[in-house]
Amino acid sequence: MSNPKSNARKAAVQALYQWQVTGQNLNLIEQYFIDQQFFVDEPNVQKNFFSTLFHGVPKDLIAIDALLSEFVDREVDAIDPVERAILRLGAYELIHCADTPYKVIINESIDLAKHFGADGSHRYVNGILDKAAQKQRAEEIQRKQKHKA
Repeated sequence: MSNPKSNARKAAVQALYQWQVTGQNLNLIEQYFIDQQFFVDEPNVQKNFFSTLFHGVPKDLIAIDALLSEFVDREVDAIDPVERAILRLGAYELIHCADTPYKVIINESIDLAKHFGADGSHRYVNGILDKAAQKQRAEEIQRKQKHKA
């Protein structure tokens, strides 16, 4: 993951994880990532995209968790915090980033799970987000299937 959008997702997952675990103020966490941690080590980050994702997930958390809860095997809050951050980020993009193809969102989420998650967590993330995409991006998926036929 070295393109600016992928790096923004990578930073957003880490920042969301920190927010979920600590409950700290979003602006403080964002400032920490911009000033200290991630953007110093990885300058090739789309900062606006990072901010959109990081603030967008908490802002739309009810809709995101409602979408995920249809497809997960337990309460969303009971999911491992790393996987939960990745799933929430992916669901946010499925809902709000129509310009990004659903397959890109799922593949990016799988990569994040491989990078940050436990062994095998990428399969869990893939399964959940694939089902969420079937619901959230049904028209896009149907268009793609028509083009294949």
